[in-house]
This record gives sequence, C-alpha cells and structure tokens, in this order.
Amino acid sequence: MFDPHDLQLPVVQAPLAGGPGTPELAAAVAGVGGLGFLAAGYRSAGEVEAQIRETRSRTTGPFGVNVFVPRPIPDPAGAARYRAELAAEAERYGVPLPDQDPADTDDWDTKLRLLADDPVPVVSFTFGPPPAPAVAALRAAGTCVVATVTTTDEAREAAALGVHALCVQGPEAGGHRGTFDPAADPDPTPLAALLPAVRAVTELPLIAAGGLTTGRDVAAALAAGAVAAQAGTAYLRTPEAGTSAPYRAALADPAFDATVVTRAFTGRPARGLRNRFIDAHHATAPAAYPLLHQLTRPLRAAAAVAGDPHGLSLWAGAGHRHATAAPAADVTRRLAAG
Repeated sequence: MFDPHDLQLPVVQAPLAGGPGTPELAAAVAGVGGLGFLAAGYRSAGEVEAQIRETRSRTTGPFGVNVFVPRPIPDPAGAARYRAELAAEAERYGVPLPDQDPADTDDWDTKLRLLADDPVPVVSFTFGPPPAPAVAALRAAGTCVVATVTTTDEAREAAALGVHALCVQGPEAGGHRGTFDPAADPDPTPLAALLPAVRAVTELPLIAAGGLTTGRDVAAALAAGAVAAQAGTAYLRTPEAGTSAPYRAALADPAFDATVVTRAFTGRPARGLRNRFIDAHHATAPAAYPLLHQLTRPLRAAAAVAGDPHGLSLWAGAGHRHATAAPAADVTRRLAAG
C-alpha cells in the first residue's frame, strides 16, 4: 500500500477539478517522484476510468484520484432566486440557463465501485467525511485513503473513520475549501497554525495544502509537521495542465492582483482571482452547491470560448504570482528543493 512517507519528493499535485487536472500533469509529477492526482469531480465514472487508464499508460509512478463527497444542499430555495439573478449573465453570453438537479451526486456510487474494483494507489475525499463503508472498501482494495480537513474537529472525525492520512487545507488554498459543513463559513486559521493544531489531535500523516507555491513554502510546511505539501496553483500554467487560455493569461496579468473567497460560481466557498462576475454576484450567492455549479457551468464555458476571464472561475491560491509556465517536472523539483 502506498505510504506518503515513501515519496521521493514530498510534493503532491492537487487534483485541480474542472479541467486543469489531466493525466499528462499527474504522470509528469509522478514521473519525477511526486504524487500526481486526477480529479473525479465533475466527471462521469466512465471519464474517470479513461483518465486512470491513460495515466497508467504514461507512468509507473504513484498517483491518486480525488472524489467529492455528496452533502445536503443548505439553501435550495436560494438557488431559485439566484437563477433569476443570472438571467442577465445568460443574455450576456447568449446561452440558456440549464435545469437544476438537486439529486445530482456527481456519479458517486459508480465512482466508488470503480475505485474499489480497479484500485489506484491513493483516493482522497473532499467536501466531507468519507462514509465508513467507502473507507473500508478502499482499504480492503489496498488503497491509501486520504481525507481533506480544514479544522481540528474535522480531523478527529476523519481519523475515527480509519483513513490513512489527512490533507490539511488552510484558507490560503485556491479553489474550493473542503469544509465538511457546506453552509458554514470556512475556518480562517492560517495553515501555519492549523498544521500543528491538527498534529496535536492525531498521529496520522499530514499533507499540507494552502497557498504553497514556492520551495520555501514547502519547507515551512514540512517543518511544521507535514510529510508532504500539496500544490495546485503552482501547476496551473504548466504545459501539461488543461487550464484554458484566458485563465492562464489572467494568472500572469497584473490587473488580476487579488484573490477572494466566494460562493458566486458554485455555492461553496472557493478562492479565486477577483473579477467582474464575483463583484456582481458574491453578496447574493447562496449556499447551494451543486445547484449553483450547474447554473454557472454554461456561463463559464461561454466565457472561455469568448476569451473573457471576467466570466470565469479563476481559482487561484494566495501565492498565485509564483506560478510559472515551466514544465510540471521542473515545478515539482523546484517545490521540493526548499
């Protein structure tokens, strides 16, 4: 079974759901001794299976698959109000708003069967505690199970389920915060303080995540008790990433100089580059994931086609200015160099 202590380089590539995460990226990171990741989020089980197969064809190194845990929708009525608000956005981009599906579980059951029947070295979970039967099935398949946590209480809950390791995610992280309670405001404790706090309540191996884009960041996380550091934003501009052209350009554009945490695109708190869409809708976006994700998906797709970064969810961490267009292997080595 994979053990995060055994990594040649103590670097984990974040899954980067929504397009940037690719088999090419995961294989490039795994190929130099890090841990690559595929994102199962927003993909069907068939798509995940195909990406696993392609990654295996590219590397014999370790890689994992990240799965979103379905959770109750705190404010479904708010999503209906938000739909009316987005009518002007739909008109702007010339696309209809889709029907919403409150029963959407992101193909959860089928993905779990796939990962139990055709195991990968690591499976991580985000957005909630993985159900105990899922943890047991993956453990029986020889998979290392990782839970993403953002507080000490979440760490205790996840550890009690029998996971092998915890990904400790601080508020500096780009993209979605992995809070268990979808209605809660994310805990603001900085990663530098959160890591030792979690270490005090569990002996499980810890993977640090949250704004880690330089070798100095990684060295500090390891010194604070992590066995590895997870980086996502650092890989967004690499040639292996599936990041769209307007997204890449925004990451390098001095005009996009601030990141903010918002529910505006998906209904869950996520950190990204501040743009027009966030300014227009941040204050009114309800806690209604995945309904808001469903509503804004065609808007974001149309904005990408139009080359308009102000209609995109430009997920990025606090250290996004350090992201470069270097190959993923070079980025991994640089992060590990300290």
